[in-house]
Amino acid sequence: MRVANSDRGKALTTLIKLLGTGIVAGVLVALIALPGVGSTGITARDAANNFQGMDSELNTSPPSEKTVLYDADGKPFATFFDKYRESVRLDQIDPVMRQAMIDIEDSRFYEHGAMDLEGTLRALASNVQSTQTQGGSTLTQQYVKNLLVDSAQTKEEYDEVTAPTVGRKIRELRYALEVERTMSKDQILEGYLNIAYFGGGAYGVQAASKRYFSKPAAKLSLGESALLAGITQNPTAFDPIQNPKDARARRDIVLYRMAELKHITKAQADEAAAKPVELNPTEPVGGCQTSKAPYFCEYVKYDVLNALAGGKYWQMEPKEQQQIVNKLNRGGYTVRTTLDMDKQQAVDKALRSIVPPEGNRVGAEAMVEPGTGKIRAIGLSKHFGPGDGKTTINLPADTAHGGGTGVSAGSTFKVFTLAAALEQGIPVNTSIKSPETMSVSGFKACPYYGTYQGKKYNGELLGGGPPWTVSNAGDSQSGTFNLKTGTWGSVNTFYAQLEKRVGVCNAVKMAERFGMKRGNGQPLLPVPAQVLGVNDIDMVHLSAAYAGFAARGKYCEPLAVTEVVDRTGKAVKLPEHKCEQVVDKDVADKVASILHANMSKGTPKGRNIGRPSAAKTGTCEAHTCADFAGFTPNLAATVAYWDFRGPWQYKVYGVFGAGTPGAIWQRSMSEALEGEPAPGFNAPANNFGDTTKVPNVANQPLDTAKKALEGVGLKVQISPANSDKPRNTVVSSSPAAGTETAPGSTVILYVSNGRRD
Repeated sequence: MRVANSDRGKALTTLIKLLGTGIVAGVLVALIALPGVGSTGITARDAANNFQGMDSELNTSPPSEKTVLYDADGKPFATFFDKYRESVRLDQIDPVMRQAMIDIEDSRFYEHGAMDLEGTLRALASNVQSTQTQGGSTLTQQYVKNLLVDSAQTKEEYDEVTAPTVGRKIRELRYALEVERTMSKDQILEGYLNIAYFGGGAYGVQAASKRYFSKPAAKLSLGESALLAGITQNPTAFDPIQNPKDARARRDIVLYRMAELKHITKAQADEAAAKPVELNPTEPVGGCQTSKAPYFCEYVKYDVLNALAGGKYWQMEPKEQQQIVNKLNRGGYTVRTTLDMDKQQAVDKALRSIVPPEGNRVGAEAMVEPGTGKIRAIGLSKHFGPGDGKTTINLPADTAHGGGTGVSAGSTFKVFTLAAALEQGIPVNTSIKSPETMSVSGFKACPYYGTYQGKKYNGELLGGGPPWTVSNAGDSQSGTFNLKTGTWGSVNTFYAQLEKRVGVCNAVKMAERFGMKRGNGQPLLPVPAQVLGVNDIDMVHLSAAYAGFAARGKYCEPLAVTEVVDRTGKAVKLPEHKCEQVVDKDVADKVASILHANMSKGTPKGRNIGRPSAAKTGTCEAHTCADFAGFTPNLAATVAYWDFRGPWQYKVYGVFGAGTPGAIWQRSMSEALEGEPAPGFNAPANNFGDTTKVPNVANQPLDTAKKALEGVGLKVQISPANSDKPRNTVVSSSPAAGTETAPGSTVILYVSNGRRD
């Protein structure tokens, strides 16, 4: 019977406590926590009357977490955050750190509920007798307050959850009661340790431990734990970097409080207090400015923002875009990318060793892997960041990835007209007389679906127009050329006439098959001068296009992000990555063959990299820029060089594609491919009406002559000949030296037998 009475007494006591908490909460909080508030906000009486009916649902999801970008090898290269935090489990925090925090902030944490009436009354008594107020908030209440502050997305929301009103404190207490009901004490402590601000830009104990001691929270010592536990009361006043004397005094208060509560001995407290504060700080870094690959980082950033926005980031209003940026900075995402840091370093080194980073002229380069579209590196000669001599514009990229509107592609764009001609069956040996300057007329207009000079086109015709007067650049020549020699000489007048035969519309469509568009996202302008690269484009997409030829006509969209996973392990949906065979393999192989020979016979001569490679130079109109685009079977890269203040206002006179851009390409590709396989190009099965000039091998030893013929794609048949020349010496050939013949055809070598009849 006594037991039953005792149980009823306990139940009654519990009920009274609960009711008492609800009734006196408003009054106590008003008196203790906000003694100077007076009638600000709702009154204590109203708060008490409405307490039980208040909304108690609180979002207790994990606090904001940093987003980390990883390269292709799984190494982090950039971090995004607005609050530097790295959440950990309770068992990943040293026990002495946990105890120090409880002892100094809420020593009865494991004994009371959401509100510690004993602690509250003690604080009330202290406040009545002193001008210094003493807080009565429990760890749970502090956890709630931090959650509300952390979840604030706007200044208005922040002002609301930090307003000095009785109503705000009452709401926090109501939330705290619900937290105590739904979470264990260990869960609350873990949450608080992960969300509390420890000064120095560090949120959460793990970030704080790394910020001040460059070690994880699991390895904190007694003195270090006491120092961190003391900071949270006033992170500015007790910042050990800015205010080491006050931080040490606060640390000692924590140590002796722990000794008072018998969690450490007096001797331990004395020993720890006798030691000076010893820091090993690590500055928290974030954003692309601190990344080792800032321009690649910028490219990835916008890809992730667009993915988080469901593909609609650029259609959003600024406020909506800011919400997506907040998701990136606070969402704790893991972002896997295609970055190859070795290739990135090769690009950066080549750019900055050839183009002074502080100057107005810039070099931009991108590397893309053929067959996958994976972007391996994006670089700019200028350092990334605000201030003189730097830039925050991602100049190698398009507008959608933080870049400008692009730069002229110059004669690197001729490759698309070449591919269109081959696809149409125009023989390679087609000869066209091409003077230094000429006017070409008869170009047809094309349907256009973009914006040009402020006008929106929806299929209306654009282009055509009066005769186009075109001249050859200073690094080309005049004469009669075919598809090979016209390409090797980069002859503008030849290509203007070839484009007319192909059709501007078809040439533009070929470029678009390889992903080409203007840097501002608009379609290519179908004007005759497009063959000379007057459309401003970006280096990432130009590299991806050339990678398509390296991959035998298989074009893959540029790919920088392979996976985005949120903090719970859920994958974010990414746009479908497309690869498509856009031209026949033979066509692509023939383009590669012509550009491969270009390395030794054309304008890129002297830019070989010690392995099979192919390239096309580009000199922009009126010396506004210069370009170099090239590839091997396993890597493509393009380089642009111009004055970033404005290419038409500030020209790069005297610079051609094989000059500065070619030097950057040669050095970066040589280093990027060092130690990697060096495969050759595939020979096209179709000769496309091509011809090969039979080399003169007379009087050469047979083995030497065979190598010379086979080296230009000709087959060899041997026929003995009576001659007084040394045995196995070539007497003559059929067809004769200098004759144009089809690639792969047979040449008969008449070889001396060493005797004359």
